[in-house]
Amino acid sequence: MGEMANSAVEFYPKRGGGGAEANHAGDFGVTLEELRSLMELRGAEALQKIQDSFGDVESLCQRLKSSTSDGLSDNPTDLEKRRQAFGQNFIPPKKPKTFLQLVWEALQDVTLIILEIAAIISLCLSFYQPPGHESEGCGNGSGGSEDEGEAEAGWIEGAAILLSVICVVLVTAFNDWSKEKQFRGLQSRIELEQRFAVVRNGNVIQIPVAEMVVGDMAQVKYGDLLPADGVLIQGNDLKIDESSLTGESDHVRKSVEKDPMLLSGTHVMEGSGRMLVTAVGVNSQTGIIFTLLGAGEGEEEKKEKKAKKQDGAVAMEMQPLKSAEGGEVEEKEKKKTNVPKKEKSVLQGKLTKLAVQIGKAGLVMSAITVIILVLYFVIETFVVEGRSWLPECTPIYVQYFVKFFIIGVTVLVVAVPEGLPLAVTISLAYSVKKMMKDNNLVRHLDACETMGNATAICSDKTGTLTTNRMTVVQSYINDQHFREIPDPSQIHHNTLEMIVNAISINCAYTSKIMPPDVEGGLPKQVGNKTECGLLGFLLDLKRDYAPVREQIPEEKLYKVYTFNSVRKSMSTVVQMPDGSFRLYSKGASEILLKKCSSILGANGEARNFKPRDRDEMVKKVIEPMACEGLRTICIAYRDLPCNPEPDWDNEAEIVTDLTCIAVVGIEDPVRPEVPEAICKCQRAGITVRMVTGDNINTARAIAAKCGIIQPGDDFLCLEGKDFNRRIRNEKGEIDQERIDKIWPKLRVLARSSPTDKHTLVKGIIDSTVLEQRQVVAVTGDGTNDGPALKKADVGFAMGIAGTDVAKEASDIILTDDNFSSIVKAVMWGRNVYDSISKFLQFQLTVNVVAVTVAFTGACITQDSPLKAVQMLWVNLIMDTFASLALATEPPTEALLLRKPYGRNNPLISLTMMKNILGHGVYQLIIIFTLLFVGEKIFNIDSGRNAPLHSPPSEHYTIIFNTFVLMQLFNEINARKIHGERNVFDGIFGNPIFCSIVLGTFGVQIVIVQFGGKPFSCAPLNVEQWLWCLFVGVGELLWGQVIATVPTSHLKCLKEAGHGPGTDEMTEDELADDEEEIDHAERELRRGQILWFRGLNRIQTQMEVVSTFKRSGSFQGAVRRRSSVLSQLHDVTNISTPTHVVLSTANASAAPGSEIMSGHCKKNLYLNLNLVLKSTEKIQREHGTHFREASISVVC
Repeated sequence: MGEMANSAVEFYPKRGGGGAEANHAGDFGVTLEELRSLMELRGAEALQKIQDSFGDVESLCQRLKSSTSDGLSDNPTDLEKRRQAFGQNFIPPKKPKTFLQLVWEALQDVTLIILEIAAIISLCLSFYQPPGHESEGCGNGSGGSEDEGEAEAGWIEGAAILLSVICVVLVTAFNDWSKEKQFRGLQSRIELEQRFAVVRNGNVIQIPVAEMVVGDMAQVKYGDLLPADGVLIQGNDLKIDESSLTGESDHVRKSVEKDPMLLSGTHVMEGSGRMLVTAVGVNSQTGIIFTLLGAGEGEEEKKEKKAKKQDGAVAMEMQPLKSAEGGEVEEKEKKKTNVPKKEKSVLQGKLTKLAVQIGKAGLVMSAITVIILVLYFVIETFVVEGRSWLPECTPIYVQYFVKFFIIGVTVLVVAVPEGLPLAVTISLAYSVKKMMKDNNLVRHLDACETMGNATAICSDKTGTLTTNRMTVVQSYINDQHFREIPDPSQIHHNTLEMIVNAISINCAYTSKIMPPDVEGGLPKQVGNKTECGLLGFLLDLKRDYAPVREQIPEEKLYKVYTFNSVRKSMSTVVQMPDGSFRLYSKGASEILLKKCSSILGANGEARNFKPRDRDEMVKKVIEPMACEGLRTICIAYRDLPCNPEPDWDNEAEIVTDLTCIAVVGIEDPVRPEVPEAICKCQRAGITVRMVTGDNINTARAIAAKCGIIQPGDDFLCLEGKDFNRRIRNEKGEIDQERIDKIWPKLRVLARSSPTDKHTLVKGIIDSTVLEQRQVVAVTGDGTNDGPALKKADVGFAMGIAGTDVAKEASDIILTDDNFSSIVKAVMWGRNVYDSISKFLQFQLTVNVVAVTVAFTGACITQDSPLKAVQMLWVNLIMDTFASLALATEPPTEALLLRKPYGRNNPLISLTMMKNILGHGVYQLIIIFTLLFVGEKIFNIDSGRNAPLHSPPSEHYTIIFNTFVLMQLFNEINARKIHGERNVFDGIFGNPIFCSIVLGTFGVQIVIVQFGGKPFSCAPLNVEQWLWCLFVGVGELLWGQVIATVPTSHLKCLKEAGHGPGTDEMTEDELADDEEEIDHAERELRRGQILWFRGLNRIQTQMEVVSTFKRSGSFQGAVRRRSSVLSQLHDVTNISTPTHVVLSTANASAAPGSEIMSGHCKKNLYLNLNLVLKSTEKIQREHGTHFREASISVVC
């Protein structure tokens, strides 16, 4: 680590040079280097270092001019000085790609490269002047040379194509650049929103993490993600998850006496405390790692390339029988190890499949077009006209071939929907931006679209469905049930004192009630809301918690057992003046009452509390409270002797034999907008389930208020214990079949642990009971909700109440913690899906028509009616502009009136297919009519069979203009995909759409009237324009005709763009589950894979050697090898490259089971040398035991 630190310093030279640093260090009495070397130590070593260098933590604090109780002063000069000396709490991000790099990436598109090459060839050939009269023998190829001006303008087409390519590239690069910029902005907003509690001038304040400096006194609590390195000053039962730095999944207990070192990037899993910040930004442990990654990137890439070459050599050496399939399998394995946490989103899966299908079809069509054009030309010129190929004619013929090639490529360009990714990106980016206003901060882009397909939402209760403003409304004190806040005189003074102390001391000191922001408003609750409710109860009893806390400050608390989801309680031990100890405890009433053996009676004295009394209390007090939707909390205490001092680590022995002081009922009102939001979800086909840690009666009451359960419905409400009992088999393992019997009816899961939540989410996702795979969204706020949030298709974390760990695991952060914001996310998600479908409907119509026109036109007239540059303009309209216009449609409430599409539903429904084909037929009829009889209709010259470089014709210009106008009006039709008649509905609500349609129309007028040779356009007169417009408007009327035809009658139609099949999903899901296996197990699995691979390779080699020795049949060797491997495969469940390769070899060798062919023998002889060498090498490296082991397995 020392070396790491030094190298990091070299990468980031500090501001102000060495001298300045010495001065600053002099100001503080400790240098940056000393602090960094201190933070590299752990446990006893660290304590020793603190003792040797500084005396104790208090002295270190003094050297940093800080105070353990008051923290730093808020003096800006002092804070700036600290930033100068010890750095800022900021890690410089990786540099974004420059615009030029993005341009270069956009240029890598294969179709664009082909077009560029074709355009350059066309350009070069257009400058070649064939010798004068000799070229007349070249046939119709020279026809265009008559008009010298036109011949000279031959270069324009090539130049225009290049220009169009540049336009496409710039547009793509600009989109990528703005997208990157948007997400950097989003990222910085997420970072800015992360705040941390520090003590400044004796007050606890929340500051953005970037403003933390060395010397700050930070308050650390359950659920925090530590933003800087520090030394623990005081801690209560603090446990840290350091797996992000060390890879160890066990939580590390931190204490001032044993291990006080806290590191940035680690998570607080339990407890609370106060730490002195000692390293920030690039000097913290996380910063050092980031710095090394950033600075070592260039070197890493070089090393990787080198390593890849070496790996390749080793692989060749190791696998003498490697075939082409072997390589593929290795690739797959590599991919498998890099699979991200979640499978492809629903839309991504469907789009990828569809794009590949369309791309293949386009490629076939373009190839056929080129072949037909070339054959047609060759047959006509050399067979029909009987010409011979003259050397001087070569450039002219080549020019023709280039022209054909350009037409072919143009067909491909139009056929391939390269606008799809653009449309998806624009739609998602637009939605994400708008969702911010609806209190959804999207962290992962695809979550936005996945949410539209959600079929189930597992929601927390507190804070999401309720207001999270806790107030005590009922209580049971001194054997009396108070239905409202009692008067202090009604409570025995002993009991009252006990309640005041128990609540003041046994609530986190970070929880407090502050005066309201607005006069006459409600007091502000800061910290844990349940604790705030209890503190508010004290204020209602005309008592104050502050004096008690001043008398017993946090440092004087002897022992704290903090709240966690397993304990469901919190206990604090204080030492009494006589040296004995008192434990105060509070927690879920049914759990804590089981630990009570006595209760304070009417006279304020403790009396026996038998199980019979407890049952009666549950029946008469707790259940009635819970049925009214109240959360019941029991407050208890116990006195412990000082001699012998209890064993504080034995929690079960300490927190037992308690005396119950009181039971209170806390109300958390349902948010007023939640019942309506849940009703919307149910209408939209989404099942809402409540998963809460509360008592079953409370949960059921709240669920009824929210509308999750309704009288007369067939539903289940279970407790975590009961749920676990029902889903496990005799061996105690979770059984999917049993889960499948429960989850469809389950609506409320109460007293659930985070593990139960994860089990339920996984069970619903993995279920195959319904034909559609369920898409599950989950809300969570606690640290332990992390696994469930990660497992869910969409994880929602709470922006206000959520811990940093939960936010880290989530896909979307609800900035207002409100359930109704989830409904907005569903609406936006569905809107994204519909936007893409609208775009597809429009694009595929253009594709079908343009490809058919180019193809048939080329075959019949040897020239495409739509020229390359025109096609690129059409491509620009339908890709970039249409994706902008159709992908930015705002969502409407109507989206929530239909069921989710589901994972396997096709992207292109039957209605959409009807629209695509219907409009395609209309457009094709019009264009072919214009192509073959257009010159007669308009009484103009025909543009068919025009020679090379001939001037643009009015005939073909009318075809081009009509085609574009039909697309423009069809774009309005494409706004509706469910067969609605009113295509203008809400059109003015989308100004982007209106401006793009009008803008495109304006540019089209300019291109036709002034485009000239580059666009192959001749200016049209008013009458011709009106006819083109009339045909275009016909699209809208034809759309009404299509809408009238019932889809159900069209049996011949097929849907397209189905979701990925189950087989395709298993690999990703495997990877997903792999992610959840804990770290140690993964390491073990990796070890196994390497071990079996090693064995496999040695076996391959030994089999080959023995085959040679015996000169027997290769067939036998392969068969034996396959059987051994299949056994290994059963053991490990891992298919290795050699396994697959040799199995295929076996399969292919089966029909002719003769001795090895000569070719195969030759290959084996060539490889034998390598085999023997590598076998010796492995045996040398791994010793004889490895060899023996492998031989024994083979035997």
